[in-house]
Amino acid sequence: MRDPVDTAGPVGRAPGGPGRDVVIVGGGTAGTSVLLHLVRELADRPPGRVRSVRVVDPCPAGWGLAFGERDPLLLCNSAADVNSLLADRPGDFVDHLRGRGWSGSGEDCVPRVRMAEYCADRFHRACEQAAALGVTVHQIPAAALSVGTGPGGPRVRLSTGEELRADAVVVATGVRRPRVPDGFAPFVAHPRYLDSPYPAARVRRRLRPASRVLVLGSRQSAVDAALLLCRDGHRVTLTSPSGTLPAVRVSLGAPARSFPSLERVARLDPADPLLEERLVRSVVEAVRLLSPLPLRRQVSRADDPLTRLREETALLEAGACAWPGAMVPLIEAFIELGAALDERRRAAVLDRFGWFTGRYVTAMTVVNARRLLAHADTGLLRVAPSYPRSVAFEGGRWRVAGAAPGDHGAYDHVVNATGFHPPTLCRSATGEALLLTDGPGPPGAACRLGDGLRVRRDARSAPEPVWVVGVGTHVRIPFANHLRSVVRQARRVAGELAG
Repeated sequence: MRDPVDTAGPVGRAPGGPGRDVVIVGGGTAGTSVLLHLVRELADRPPGRVRSVRVVDPCPAGWGLAFGERDPLLLCNSAADVNSLLADRPGDFVDHLRGRGWSGSGEDCVPRVRMAEYCADRFHRACEQAAALGVTVHQIPAAALSVGTGPGGPRVRLSTGEELRADAVVVATGVRRPRVPDGFAPFVAHPRYLDSPYPAARVRRRLRPASRVLVLGSRQSAVDAALLLCRDGHRVTLTSPSGTLPAVRVSLGAPARSFPSLERVARLDPADPLLEERLVRSVVEAVRLLSPLPLRRQVSRADDPLTRLREETALLEAGACAWPGAMVPLIEAFIELGAALDERRRAAVLDRFGWFTGRYVTAMTVVNARRLLAHADTGLLRVAPSYPRSVAFEGGRWRVAGAAPGDHGAYDHVVNATGFHPPTLCRSATGEALLLTDGPGPPGAACRLGDGLRVRRDARSAPEPVWVVGVGTHVRIPFANHLRSVVRQARRVAGELAG
């Protein structure tokens, strides 16, 4: 991996000729996609639109929490053919992989480290292309704390105490702060409690050999944790309030056909009292286009989560599981519909379909399903039927009541794998700054996002020169981490910045 570009870039306002000074907060997939699209936009326009871009991130481009894991066991959950950073070149990631000798299929899930390498490579190429256009790009190795929005233009305050002045700011940060699971708030600083499975190297350093480990959660992060821990010889129990594992698919891949019923979802009336029922009908109609097999016969109804995992893996391997082919169009249809719903209705619809998104939209790749089953067969993995009623650390071990009958409730370590708080832009108490928080922030302080992903003080005020791209758009857009949606946002914002 090449060194980051100009990491000692200028603070204050960038020197130079005419044009905008742009600050991108976040150098992961979203921030890098904004940079790539901006450089492409500038190449097609007269010079002088933008003179500098500064990317603020303590990590090198691409090497953040989402994809910056070097352990090859950790796979992307989406197919290679939907992981492009360029909205008009959906095969760009696959082209990058093939240029490095990869011979897999576009529907394969590759190790996450490959995505980080791709992001870093495209970032450096964009820097070189920008330089040829007379645009300087610097990466500032710091965290952004706030964006001042008073007279004189935006000011980005850094963790170093310095301040960047800009004409436009794009907030493209990812997740950082782990959720705190029920019952474990008093233990978040305990040396035998790990607040997340990432980075994987930290988990390996902290755990004693052959430990008994309680993993809190049962979705994607918990699957990662179980795979890492079982591979290293630990005995793992997964526990969550739902007691269920994700469903099984090959990958979250590009759609192979159109789905008229899903294309109509975005045109549904947000005020329709039967909206939820119409959404269900649209999904069922879409799946019928993929297979005559009824949807109920494409999934397992077993109560035991490992039995269900085994049966759904067998269904997929037998070619009797077509529903995953409709998931990307469904996600994207709901993104479009969700942006038209008010906050209360959007939350209600997401809650109504929580069972569906938790198991099917975020299903695991069959590669990981087979690995989990192999660990279960050797006795290293079990899934508890319920969540702990109580927890304490006594006598050098965690004592847990109610998680898994028969295992005596004693564990050497606890690993939290319940996920992360999405980042939220919040207005400061004075109203003169936007605070970049790692969680929900104070009640009522979350900033309003307009139709163009620009921040507004309220519905009647003019938009400010601050845009949000990626996970931070969750206040308005569902499935805000869906990469195909993120890169489309990046292209849209880049077009405005270059205009």
